[in-house]
Amino acid sequence: MVRRAEHLLQVAQLKRIPEKINAAWIDTLADVDLLDVESRLHEKFTVLDRKHKTLRGSRYVLLQGPTELIDAWDRWSRVDRAARARSLAPNRRKIA
Repeated sequence: MVRRAEHLLQVAQLKRIPEKINAAWIDTLADVDLLDVESRLHEKFTVLDRKHKTLRGSRYVLLQGPTELIDAWDRWSRVDRAARARSLAPNRRKIA
């Protein structure tokens, strides 16, 4: 019973993505968890990116966007690079 409780605690901690993503945290993730986190962060970034592209139109420049957008891109890109460094292929979900 203790092992199951420990496992459930680890799973719950993995579902929470820290505010600041760093290599030490990424290294704690198994491949499947890294891909899950990458997918979730990509989805969040994509939603924000589309929103700001629509608002700014031809004046859109990612790194001149609001902090929320740049942070979403930074968090996703760190995890994406780590996944690709492990030769993992992120699975993209269609976002409506």
